[in-house]
Amino acid sequence: MLASCASSSPTASSSDVASSNETSEASELISVKAGHLVALDMAPLFVGVESGCFADNGLAVETVAFTNPGDNNAALAGGSIDFSTNPFTLPFFAASSGVPIKTVAAAGGWGVMQVIIKNEVGVESIADLGTFVTESPDTKLKIATLRGDTLELILVDAFEAAGISPDAFEMVYFDDLLALVDAFRVGEVDILSHIKPYTTQFVTSGEATVLTDNAEVWSPTTPNTVVSVLEKTLSERPEVVEAYIKGMQCSAEIINTEPETAIELLKDGNYYRVDDKVLLTAFETQPSPITFTPDLEAVQTVVDKMVELKYIESDVPAKEIFDTTLVKSLE
Repeated sequence: MLASCASSSPTASSSDVASSNETSEASELISVKAGHLVALDMAPLFVGVESGCFADNGLAVETVAFTNPGDNNAALAGGSIDFSTNPFTLPFFAASSGVPIKTVAAAGGWGVMQVIIKNEVGVESIADLGTFVTESPDTKLKIATLRGDTLELILVDAFEAAGISPDAFEMVYFDDLLALVDAFRVGEVDILSHIKPYTTQFVTSGEATVLTDNAEVWSPTTPNTVVSVLEKTLSERPEVVEAYIKGMQCSAEIINTEPETAIELLKDGNYYRVDDKVLLTAFETQPSPITFTPDLEAVQTVVDKMVELKYIESDVPAKEIFDTTLVKSLE
């Protein structure tokens, strides 16, 4: 009778078993939300999701897109995201507002910030730009950037080093990263301070020339964006932060050694509004392989400038905002 009951029970198919295993594995992953913008140095986050690098390290990462760095910051402060990938100036704004924030790593990618100029202006370097300003005092070139952002501060430092007054230009401030690109594309501005791969598309098409980048203005390992968490996340869930960094390192290995594979992985996510060839060029022209330990001395010089410009009230030491213990141990 027992045998009869057993024989009448349905037998699970191999597909049912596989589906059950996948469900079980997914339920064991720790779910986290990661806020991001659209820069090239966020590729380790995107590739990490698409390749399974995060899943291999125990995380189910949900990406949350922002077009404005301030909104990204606010989401982290409010607890609606667990990780924020944002320009390295933003954690200092957050800290000065009383947000208990810690920056744990660079986002991944060096020299991705670029200042480009329309070829029709006839300027090919920052030095040339200084000559243009001297010889054409009645012409104010328009520059598109974000106020208080790394994209503005790279201009401030580049101009200061070359002895060029910012007053020689008309600064056009935006609060949307993609709006800057559109303004440059349609000719509303002459100079664009932005990031790869969006600058890359104008250079490869022959429309623009690179005047400088953050590797030249600051240092080869000065980041554009960084990964930040709330202090309680780092203190109470260090294993999650470690898994996140490991996931990014895994995806960085793919980008560094197999950029074509990385681009194939990115196709499904529609992360970048550029052609695959442009994205490949952006990856291949990075001055150094992707790593995640930032140059804090260079970061500090930029923070000092933020204080000088009165964007933040007091000079918060970078070492108080950054905690790179984990990433250094992993690299």
